[in-house]
Amino acid sequence: MTSAERSTRLLTGATVACVAALYLPCVQKAVPGGDSGELITTACELGVAHPPGYPLFTLLSRVALVLLPFQSSAYSVNLLSGLLGALASGALCFTVCRVGGAGPGAVLAGAGFAVSRLVWQWSMVAEVFSLNNLFVGLLFSLAACFHHADSAPQRRKFAQWGALCCGLGLCNQHTLVLYVAVIVPWVLHRLHSHRELSLRGLAELGLCFSGGLLPYVYLPVSSFLNLARWSWGDQTSFLGLFTHLLRAEYGTFSLAKTDRTASLATMLQAQLDHCVADLPLPVLALAGIAVFLSLRDRRRCVLPWLLVSMLLLYSLFFAWRANLDIEKPLLLGVVERFWLQSDAALFVLAGLGLCGLQEALERWLGRGALWSAGGWALTATLVAHLAHSNHRECDQSHNDVVERFARGVLDSIPQDSIVLTRGDLPGNTLRYLHYCQGLRPDVSLVDQEMMTYSWYVAKLGQHHGRVHFPGLWWDPVQSSEKNTFGLEQFLAQNSQRAVFACIGLPEGDPGWQRSFSRWPWGVCDQLVPAQTRFQPEEWGRRTRNMYNWTEAHNSFHPGSWERVANEEMWQARMKTAFFLFDQAESVEGETKAHHFDVSYALYKEIVEKDKDHPSNWDKNMALASERLLRSGGRGHSQDSLLSQSIKYFKLYLDKEPTDPQADAIRSAIAHLLKERRRLRESHTP
Repeated sequence: MTSAERSTRLLTGATVACVAALYLPCVQKAVPGGDSGELITTACELGVAHPPGYPLFTLLSRVALVLLPFQSSAYSVNLLSGLLGALASGALCFTVCRVGGAGPGAVLAGAGFAVSRLVWQWSMVAEVFSLNNLFVGLLFSLAACFHHADSAPQRRKFAQWGALCCGLGLCNQHTLVLYVAVIVPWVLHRLHSHRELSLRGLAELGLCFSGGLLPYVYLPVSSFLNLARWSWGDQTSFLGLFTHLLRAEYGTFSLAKTDRTASLATMLQAQLDHCVADLPLPVLALAGIAVFLSLRDRRRCVLPWLLVSMLLLYSLFFAWRANLDIEKPLLLGVVERFWLQSDAALFVLAGLGLCGLQEALERWLGRGALWSAGGWALTATLVAHLAHSNHRECDQSHNDVVERFARGVLDSIPQDSIVLTRGDLPGNTLRYLHYCQGLRPDVSLVDQEMMTYSWYVAKLGQHHGRVHFPGLWWDPVQSSEKNTFGLEQFLAQNSQRAVFACIGLPEGDPGWQRSFSRWPWGVCDQLVPAQTRFQPEEWGRRTRNMYNWTEAHNSFHPGSWERVANEEMWQARMKTAFFLFDQAESVEGETKAHHFDVSYALYKEIVEKDKDHPSNWDKNMALASERLLRSGGRGHSQDSLLSQSIKYFKLYLDKEPTDPQADAIRSAIAHLLKERRRLRESHTP
């Protein structure tokens, strides 16, 4: 082993160790939001995750559950992501070492990437992105080794390892294919230019690539055995397997199943804004220097321009196909995770730029030790700055908000109920607690979206033995078709059990409203037979303090799942009051006044108890006071009700001055002031 190889290994190992020491204490111990709950549940149950299946991550997560047997399955898989993230930083460090030598540029590439906001953030939770970062780093490393190989056997070895890595990487995240599409033609061209490309060589590379795809065998095996209580799709047929691999149910070549087409320019601008906001300016400048200096050195220009080609192709293609509305903070958070793959190329370019700049300065001005010391100082400063800036936001070790949300929802559900989940927040988190942690085995979880697929009842129906499905799938639009059913039929078939919808119901199947009513139950709704008598005071008592939720309103980042969970918990406190208000609008007489009275009492209780509450509570409180006054007051002082309505309308406008109805609300306030003045004058002697 040469001294250069020894230095490379030591520096790479030190980078991995330091990043791991920083990462692991910050890993989230509870279940995160988003897809994490589903991915962990898939590992617990050995099922299949949402398209394209992520078999490699599932198998690695299962190994983590065995080798890291912590009390929480979520903690074990989150730790796996942290370890994979540390290894990814080592792969980037190794890449720069192999091209520019072991020095500060290599540490900048590896450690700088690791402590950047998005990379650090998504290495703390059970997601596929840290594993994808590792494969990106491995591709870069193998490309560097292949380019600097001195003999045909070495080039063949690195090409074969690269082919295997490409296959394995595509078993995790399909976006890697855009880097593969650049690197494969380059490798074949290099082999051809050395007259080392043959049919046998191509066959060997094909076998290595196919070997990397072997984890996909897991999908049909798991689907055939059908032992998992939670799994997505039916991969026992070629059609079912390719449907899953191509994400046909989820939106092939798109992020989501939606008709919306995002602007290419908007997406590219958002990515550029991320680079400027989250990456230090010296990193971007050094990346540009790497490209500039590579023009002067033909041997060294290959890898920088390979990275630039990958970066441009990936950024353009992803911006074209990322069909989400990034004006919504949560959806922007979904999109920005995919910029990690581009950031990896930028940091390697920055590392190469620092190496090249040091060499150029030494060649022009001498004093190599000075420029080396300056490089180390710059690297230490940039890495320390990023680590200090991002540590507070990325330290998730005490974050259990989403899990407490899910526990609160499950604990509130009555014994032996059916829960119809909808969306990632309730669906994935409740599944994790139910299947991995064994919480509430008496409850049956049925996914609303999954019920609309033809495979759901056939594959998972046997694991819901006490749930009766009146057909093979739920068709919200054409429920009268053969083998399909509507929600009304489903509720009728399961009338012996309480049924709750969390969160919400799709609008395409209103037929259930003929026979059933929807009553508020915290963040969920209970679906009850229409003839069931509703008792306002009793329902208000049952739902008044359903959750012991202590988080302050607006206390989380707008693009986080914690913000969504917190908002749901806060709005759950007023759902019964809002429901009663809405019911009162559609009835007459004493019932109307009674409903307004109970609604007013519930609103008054929550707005006075929680001073820092959502702005819509003020508006609703003002309306409840005004409607109760119109209905006769039910024993409340007219002056008090007028004052309450005026007060809370004004509070609402203070918080929401740009509300489209602001002018109408001001007119209402003026009218209420006149009414209060007239009332007080009539009582003046």
